[in-house]
Amino acid sequence: MATRRADFSGSWYPAKASDCRRMIEEFSRSAPQCGPATAKSGGIVPHAGWVYSGAAACSVIKCLSREPAPETVIIFGRHLHPSSANYIMKEGKWATPFGDLEIDADLGERLSREFPFRIETAERYEQDNTIELQLPFIKHFFPETKILPLGLPPNTASLGIGRRTAELAESMGKKIMVLGSTDLTHYGSNYGFAPKGSGETAVEWVREENDRRLVDLIVRMDSEGVISEALKNHNACCSGAVAAAVAAAATLGARRAETLIYSTSYDVRPDNSFVGYVGAVFVS
Repeated sequence: MATRRADFSGSWYPAKASDCRRMIEEFSRSAPQCGPATAKSGGIVPHAGWVYSGAAACSVIKCLSREPAPETVIIFGRHLHPSSANYIMKEGKWATPFGDLEIDADLGERLSREFPFRIETAERYEQDNTIELQLPFIKHFFPETKILPLGLPPNTASLGIGRRTAELAESMGKKIMVLGSTDLTHYGSNYGFAPKGSGETAVEWVREENDRRLVDLIVRMDSEGVISEALKNHNACCSGAVAAAVAAAATLGARRAETLIYSTSYDVRPDNSFVGYVGAVFVS
């Protein structure tokens, strides 16, 4: 079974298992309270380098590890535009510093029969940080789980794929969790988006207005609203992934999302260009 390499290890996150484990332990010590023991079916995670957003992603997946381990974690991601293709890696393995994660080939095959996908393999694929940055956390907290990586664009068809993914898994008797991977507002000259100038005024606007609108839609599990809001106000880079995860989680029984953590890269390295991050979990 061919294995896809970990393209971002040694740069966006550590290449060695011992160093990854050390960072995860540091993130875990400062992780926010997970909340009451209601059923949790997945969450929303960011995907910047671990030094910036690793604490948020780790907090979500650590919180989910309080639930019985899933057979498969469905990861929705990819930087795509509304007319992009759908992407899937439906077989093989994906490397992490903790060992390989196996792809759920049964579910991947069933899904690819029903929807058009651009199929990636361990040897033929486009580099993608949105999914890879989550994999060491998944392997650490769920060492025996499989994964199914999906890239879905910001359009309403992605909602149907999200729902159907959950339906197929349930019909096959599989316990799954879903993750939607996105960063929030990319602000400043580096990103060509600076409607509020620079400095603390801009940071406050991103935190309290632009990102807040998107996070509120996630909390309410408004999947269509997430897509339209992000396309209008540039406050999510992977709104198709978020919307599909919301739709899948709702199919699994989730009724709302709880925000565990919000931060920005400005908190780590103050700069006129910065990015927002949220970690949230879906609960019933």
